[in-house]
Amino acid sequence: MSASDPPPKSETPVIHPRDWFARVMAGELPHPPIARLLGIRMLRAEDGVAAAELQADPERHANPMGTLHGGVLCDLADLAMGTAVGSILERGESFTTLELKANYFKPVWNQRLTANARIVKRTRTICYVECDVVDDKQSLVARLASTCMILRGDMAAGR
Repeated sequence: MSASDPPPKSETPVIHPRDWFARVMAGELPHPPIARLLGIRMLRAEDGVAAAELQADPERHANPMGTLHGGVLCDLADLAMGTAVGSILERGESFTTLELKANYFKPVWNQRLTANARIVKRTRTICYVECDVVDDKQSLVARLASTCMILRGDMAAGR
């Protein structure tokens, strides 16, 4: 196997996203590695709606200009949007992101941010999700959107 080959699919049963989230919120499982690395905390997920928060810290999250790096905002929103999608999946389904778009409206330095994601439209194979990231004054910092593909069968196995 070369470095560019995907890892083999695991035969270990994968926990359903709704069950995984409930166990994370109960403290039985850790937040995902990227969330722990950045300091993102998941708040809620149910019926196509999810929220996550981050205390922006210039010492950890700044770009070269000293404001919050746009990629960190994308990670925050992506976690919320992915959790929203995971909250509506059936057993045996998984998903992957096809597209992510971000519009930034104002700089952030040291504020608590909340990402509020909601599914706008789901078909059998596609799910479109939007997410507003607001600061502690409920002022809109960024709006993001993601298109996800619902996976089933062999495509969902081991994900």
